Amino acid sequence: MDDIKGYLDSLVAKNNTEAFIKDDPVQFPHRFNDLRDIEVVSFLVATIAWGNRKMILNNSEKMLSAMGGSPYDYVMSDGWKNLDPGICVHRTFFNRDLMYFCNGLKSIYQKHSTLEDLFAVGDVWRGIQNLRDAIAEANGVTSRHVSNPCCDDPKRGSACKRLHMALRWLVRDDGIVDLGVWKRLNPKDLMIPLDVHVARVARGLGLIERKSNDRQTVEMLTSRLREFDAADPVRYDFALFGVELM
Repeated sequence: MDDIKGYLDSLVAKNNTEAFIKDDPVQFPHRFNDLRDIEVVSFLVATIAWGNRKMILNNSEKMLSAMGGSPYDYVMSDGWKNLDPGICVHRTFFNRDLMYFCNGLKSIYQKHSTLEDLFAVGDVWRGIQNLRDAIAEANGVTSRHVSNPCCDDPKRGSACKRLHMALRWLVRDDGIVDLGVWKRLNPKDLMIPLDVHVARVARGLGLIERKSNDRQTVEMLTSRLREFDAADPVRYDFALFGVELM
């Protein structure tokens, strides 16, 4: 384990640099200074952050360009109501899904000054559930991208990878890549963003054995990473995502 920790620490040092930002979706929330703009951008970009990285960056750019200088103002002023629902934003995410998300965010912001209120409950899984429930309630229907039982639902055992990635951006505050604009959540309570590649790497390194890529595996892997750094286990996301196993 000492050898693995040293190996992962070296990868964190290599990847967790300012140079990392320009080729990663985290670049988009970095463009804003207002807390609410950063929140809106973090969750929207994270929601479409799957698949080819270049495509993610290109489509995130297009999505945010249409929202103008303040994504928060765009949400609250109903700019999204003029979208063509059938236009594709990214892969299976269409304007109708963006409209659903914006409507949910507007409803939340009418009740809260920050999305952090939904997560300041001492449990990130509960926070994710609160976000999903609030967006679904505002729309009166579920969405496969935000609140469908098969996607990003902690009650159903989902790994919630994209939402955990957004939380990493918002909570971790090392002054390098992640923005750390939320202060009521502690980095020690974050969960590792788990996708197929990270899970395969973790198994290859002997950190986990469980085969399913679900909530239980997220918790098991995060627990192992806390053995390396109890205060900031998800910093190892900068290591695991970049490992190439033979």
